Amino acid sequence: MLDEDRLDNFANRSSSKWRRYPQEILPMHVAEMDYEIAPEIRKVLTDLISNSDVGYLGPFPELAPAFQHYAKTTWGWEFDPSHIRFATDVGVAATEIMRVLTKPGDKVLLNSPVYTNFSFWVKEVGAIPHDVPLIRDDNTWRLDLDGIEAAMASGIKVYMLCSPQNPVGRIHTREELQFISDAANKHGVVVIADEIHAPLAYEKFTPYLSIPGSEKNGILITSNSKSWNTAGLKAAFYMTQSEELNKRISGMPEAMHWRSSLLGAFAMATAYAECGYWMDQTKVRLQENLKFLKAELAEHLPKAQVSNVQATYLAWIDLSAYGVERPAAKILKDGKVAVVAGEEHAPELRYTDFVRFNFGSSKSRIAEAVRRMRLGLES
Repeated sequence: MLDEDRLDNFANRSSSKWRRYPQEILPMHVAEMDYEIAPEIRKVLTDLISNSDVGYLGPFPELAPAFQHYAKTTWGWEFDPSHIRFATDVGVAATEIMRVLTKPGDKVLLNSPVYTNFSFWVKEVGAIPHDVPLIRDDNTWRLDLDGIEAAMASGIKVYMLCSPQNPVGRIHTREELQFISDAANKHGVVVIADEIHAPLAYEKFTPYLSIPGSEKNGILITSNSKSWNTAGLKAAFYMTQSEELNKRISGMPEAMHWRSSLLGAFAMATAYAECGYWMDQTKVRLQENLKFLKAELAEHLPKAQVSNVQATYLAWIDLSAYGVERPAAKILKDGKVAVVAGEEHAPELRYTDFVRFNFGSSKSRIAEAVRRMRLGLES
């Protein structure tokens, strides 16, 4: 069993989070929770291995009804599942879709601060990230809708939308998403909606493909991996809601399916079909942890500002008041805590005073991390 309160590395785990840094480093960086996975997922994986049933992923009818069930009961969203397709992970889905829709030198729209790999995926296919940064109002971040439409009008072909937004934890409103869909249809832009953090929404979440008109421009990419803590199992899916758009991306490799994991596919279907309760319980715990993190910061790092978090287990923390250049590096060196540097969340050098902190952990680890962060910044 996982010892959630252990403060040293290698706490019975072997993923990158625990092996990237020396044992004295407290890892609060990678988007992976320090929790036991749902028992139903554990059981289906154990049964597969016990039966030596670990071959290639073949036809898999279980996914569509499982996700339909989860989407309807959680978000009230009903959709046509006929164009659901497997991908190894959301990064593979994003890059292969962009490879079909763009040519080298094309610009792909994104909104920083955003998940680090968005820029890498764009560059991987030879395209150029075109950043329209979020607008910050106090500690809330929102989309720059005028900037987005201006970028679309300039010839942008693809928009990588992060919904909910990692790392700021923003849930985009239905009105914002409708504006994006209308603008995309007006300017002929395809919207790739990465909704991998959607089950981790604490407030009302609107799936992009539920927006009227989005079927003409929208492609969903998602997985259970972030929400149910199964990133290492390598399975995701993408989906369109129109035959026309499905034909536009028909040139994607057929091997996308075969490169996905059988174990990951069963874990994903099980999560959506049977483990909604686990997600509800986990979100309660995460919100308690967020409240605890803010209290610890108020006591030990009172000048730190935490962005309003509506989803995810990631806190976006402004440390500019401490006057430390590149605080993430100093926190790692002198505080022995690994957080994600703010500048990693934009294609250009921005957000150097920010850090991303994973509070999907135990309160004891969060408290120790904040204590070490203070020592690192004050040393």
